[in-house]
Amino acid sequence: MDELHSIQGALLYTSGSRRSDYLFRVSLKAVIFNMQGEVLVVKEHGRDWWDLPGGGMDHGETIKESLARELKEEVQLRGDFSCRPILIEDPKLLSEHNFYQIRAIYVVHPEELLFEVGEDGDELSFVNPILFKDAEKSAERSIFKYATLAMEQ
Repeated sequence: MDELHSIQGALLYTSGSRRSDYLFRVSLKAVIFNMQGEVLVVKEHGRDWWDLPGGGMDHGETIKESLARELKEEVQLRGDFSCRPILIEDPKLLSEHNFYQIRAIYVVHPEELLFEVGEDGDELSFVNPILFKDAEKSAERSIFKYATLAMEQ
């Protein structure tokens, strides 16, 4: 078990493999629509819920580099893409991890809409976001929230 120490807001673990070089974790999520208005969702390894593809930004990465890496790992993104931000959420304490996270949501327009499960994923699908409107899991309800916001802009 990692031992956690906090020095001026930095998370410093004395053992184990947990990241310790950030004050806030920055999480980037991608809203990708197909031609039918369905949104791309993924189930990552060890999870039983759907989520938008994306993940934590590494130090030294640009937003586009981070999105490209996460999309490659989860859904085998091919080619280039454009993106635009639709929402930056206020920092939120993730008590189970004992750190704050800032989530940034981007609409991503890839050159190709061909995807397959990547090394970090178990399943992927394009689905109508309305299916997640009243989902039990908050991550799945967020799919509806972010997709709706993306369609309104």
